[in-house]
Amino acid sequence: MRTDSIRALRGPNLWSDDTLLEVILLVDSDILTPAMLGSLRGAMTRDLAAMTQAIWDRSEASESHHGEATLIAELTAAFERVAGCEICPPSVHELVPGGKYRILVEYQEEEVGRRALKLACDLLAGVRTGQLVDLGAATGELRRFNQSVRLGPSTGAIVRAAEARGIPTRRLNDGSLVVLGHGARARRIWAAETDRTSAIAESIAQDKELTKSLLAAVGVPVPEGRSVDSAAEAWQAAQEIGVPVVVKPRNGNQGRGVSVALRTREAVMAAYDYARLQEDTILVERHVEGCDFRLLVIGGRLISAARRVPPTVVGDGQHTIKELVEIENQNPERGEDHATSLSKLRLDEIGREMLATQGLGVDSIPAAGQSVSLRKNANLSTGGSAIDVTDVVHPLVAERAIDAAATVGLDVAGIDVVATRIDQPMEVTRGAIVEVNAAPGLRMHLDPSEGTPRPVGQAMVDSIFPRGENGRIPIVAVAGTNGKTTTTRCVAHLLQRSGKRVGMTCTDGIYVGGRRIDTGDCSGPKSARAVLGNPRVDAAVLETARGGILREGLGFDFCDVAIVTNVGEGDHLGMGGIETVEELARVKAIPVRRVSAHGAAVLNADDPLVAGMADLCRGSVIYFGRNPDAAVLSNHRDKGGKSVTVRNGSIVLCSGKDERPVARLTDLPLTHGGRIGFQVENLLAAVAAGHALGLSLDAIRTGIGTFASDLDTVPGRFNVLSHRGAAVILDYGHNASALLALREAIDKMPHRRRKIVYTAAGDRRDADILRQAAIIGDFFHDIYIYEDQCTRGRADGEIMRMLRQGFGPERQERRILQQSGELAAISAALASLKPGDLLLCQVDQVELALGHVKEIVRQPDSRVPTLHAPKQKAPAAAVPAAAG
Repeated sequence: MRTDSIRALRGPNLWSDDTLLEVILLVDSDILTPAMLGSLRGAMTRDLAAMTQAIWDRSEASESHHGEATLIAELTAAFERVAGCEICPPSVHELVPGGKYRILVEYQEEEVGRRALKLACDLLAGVRTGQLVDLGAATGELRRFNQSVRLGPSTGAIVRAAEARGIPTRRLNDGSLVVLGHGARARRIWAAETDRTSAIAESIAQDKELTKSLLAAVGVPVPEGRSVDSAAEAWQAAQEIGVPVVVKPRNGNQGRGVSVALRTREAVMAAYDYARLQEDTILVERHVEGCDFRLLVIGGRLISAARRVPPTVVGDGQHTIKELVEIENQNPERGEDHATSLSKLRLDEIGREMLATQGLGVDSIPAAGQSVSLRKNANLSTGGSAIDVTDVVHPLVAERAIDAAATVGLDVAGIDVVATRIDQPMEVTRGAIVEVNAAPGLRMHLDPSEGTPRPVGQAMVDSIFPRGENGRIPIVAVAGTNGKTTTTRCVAHLLQRSGKRVGMTCTDGIYVGGRRIDTGDCSGPKSARAVLGNPRVDAAVLETARGGILREGLGFDFCDVAIVTNVGEGDHLGMGGIETVEELARVKAIPVRRVSAHGAAVLNADDPLVAGMADLCRGSVIYFGRNPDAAVLSNHRDKGGKSVTVRNGSIVLCSGKDERPVARLTDLPLTHGGRIGFQVENLLAAVAAGHALGLSLDAIRTGIGTFASDLDTVPGRFNVLSHRGAAVILDYGHNASALLALREAIDKMPHRRRKIVYTAAGDRRDADILRQAAIIGDFFHDIYIYEDQCTRGRADGEIMRMLRQGFGPERQERRILQQSGELAAISAALASLKPGDLLLCQVDQVELALGHVKEIVRQPDSRVPTLHAPKQKAPAAAVPAAAG
């Protein structure tokens, strides 16, 4: 038993809209025996046994390879749940009877899911060898790891509140830096800090002495005190102020280095040394009698208040204080580094001193019911707890807290108040504001030990995004077999001309505002996330290729428009587990599945597999197609639906029975007067997308009228040049569907002899390579073939032999010329051109090939030829008459 591959699907994918581990499992060992299964069941801890009960209820199914794969899946999910992850049940699919399985397990934290999978595999391997895994220790370690890598309570609450409002979120680091929203509308948080939290305000808040002076200047009650430079001076200041006193660092937060209610010289001097561990400048202040309250101010409003209770343990008459602390720290709600609602109790030097003031030590055994304090301060970070008091805060106390946050300049602030009562003004109770904290912890408000939890995550989000805002920018996803890049570029062109700063991804690179910022094939989810994370982007147009979806899922959660151009024959089949064109259509339909309720799917009405995707769309559907009377278009219009088609030589936008002309095909350079059918279809899709995005007809008309198929606008996508009196077409088409569309276009262009430069990708199926060769061999006269440097798993010369086989029997009027590489083949073909010839160059390495062609094909000879339909159509294998 072994894993053949593990994929982390980080976005909506073929199987689910959730994040998944897709595991291909090979099972080639003997079936687990009943004795092994019994040993495995006996190894379960109590919580695991309850979670996996369903497996043992199907014990007969477990005694098979399928049952073993199911065990792996169910145990992986159970381990994740024990670690603290909330996930859905896993699923298992048999790929090869008795030996190969696909396991799909949801995850919340990818590395936790991977470790849970490894633990499940190690457990079953141990059952076979008799070396069982210590599940108690292993799951405990997994739980601790999950707590260390997942978002903490504060950040997690904000993220969940954002997602509840439909705001997309993405974690940017291993800590608490999260972006909410996309592009120019995105905002960032770092725990309880926002991108509007002032650095100046944070510096003020960290300087406790400066904070106190600023608050005092505006009439906010603060305790008297001063800074000191030595332990002796700290005791001197304490005597001047009058004990009890508080000793704390001048700069700091979360209660680090703070000691309170100090009365003796020894305690003050020890507290000074403790505070010096944080920094050199120390404050001594009057200790304000009363309870410790934390008031949370967000956006100038009091959101929540809690009374903080110092950490304590309660004796049972049997255990020592040290043992009581150890027992309490086993509470799953107590964790490390703010990962849980409570922090672990500490028995450090400050704690021992606190015990000494009560006449106790770590080995003392307190009586049953005796409460033992471990700290004087009540910070949650040192083990304290909280009681919600929001509903009883006096309005004047709330007002002073808001004043304090405003005076320091914080948009989010934790205001520490010490007072005997919070339901009376501080002027009455002689209370005071003792600290103003930037980046306050939210745990005590989200999950208080007593009282009502408060929706502080929602308050944070509401302060960042006004009601009605969701932080999203328009997203257009373009999928399909052919035409994706041209359609992507055209939609981006429409948006750019409408005033948007567009981020675009395609097989040529990543572009922002028309400037390329990355090169290569950027049609996958990583590139999509790069565009959506760019703060300059107002709208995103994302070419969304099959490979990236299968490898990692989509790079976004929802889109406003999903375009599917077509699902062509024989492209990428046999790759990534996709064997049929119907399965390929399911992959290309995933963006349609993720159209928002207010969005639209733009679907090719002439492709049955694409048209059938309409049922997956939660938004509206706009069909496009060249035939205005096609049944799909007609039926859709009869129901009041929208479509874009061609009638009487013009592109028209239809809504029900209404038709509005957009532009005449003769005015659209991309279509060469309407003669290039696949370019007409690309424009129809772009027009539909523009309409769905709310662009005016005038904006759409102007946009498609200025979108040409030149080398700069759509490099390698039916670029037509002239060289030595011949037409040269540069196109990336590399599958049977593309070749058929190119044949249709070439048939409408004047020429005498047809030539092609072509190779086939080695990772395509034999049948697909032979099909491409048959289409070429039946249409072109001179065929220049070459073998790519990377044969993608095939033997040297194998692709050339297959192409020659597919071209069919030798014919006198056809020549096959093999070259040593792409550039050599292009050079030879260009050198052979005579007036009236037509050469189609399949540009494989697009930039390199186009640069090579530009060096050879130069102005003024390189005029784009005017296309006219030939007077008569030549037979497929014969040399046509020279065009006039």
